[in-house]
Amino acid sequence: GIKWMSSLEAKFEDAKDKKPTAEKLECLRRQKINRFRNQHRISVQGTDLPDPIATFEQLQKEYKIHPKIMENIQAAGFQVPTPIQMQAIPVMLHGRELLASAPTGSGKTLAFSIPLLIHLKQPRNKGFRAVIISPTRELASQTHRELVKLAEGTGFRIHMIHKAAEAAKKFGPKSSKKF
Repeated sequence: GIKWMSSLEAKFEDAKDKKPTAEKLECLRRQKINRFRNQHRISVQGTDLPDPIATFEQLQKEYKIHPKIMENIQAAGFQVPTPIQMQAIPVMLHGRELLASAPTGSGKTLAFSIPLLIHLKQPRNKGFRAVIISPTRELASQTHRELVKLAEGTGFRIHMIHKAAEAAKKFGPKSSKKF
């Protein structure tokens, strides 16, 4: 059959068809995220990955990080996250495993330090709660220095241990059995 309608009805009919569905909206969101990743040269693999962040303020809004840590990030002069931080921080905050590769000076230390402090939430008197193992003393010193700056004023105690004998002196003779 033939369907007769006025031009006004035809416009209304077209508008109904163009109503965005949840599928279309999700597809547009995915496209936007993929464009963002491509723009920042972020390459990811995996399923159900969290969206990258564009600013450190998003951490405050979406992940409710300690205000003092946010203050320390800004005081250290970090205004915009680097590409490795944009994707790695949300992945780790969602408790996902991560293998990341980025050039020297790209911000990898901050990318794992922020989620580490957020997961620990607050200081507790329960011994060592997190351990970072570094292949060189220089890298260990850099990581220690960055964590001290990041955790300043939060109550976390950041230590660097070079040798087991040193640890026994610093934390007591039973520390090796205790921790």
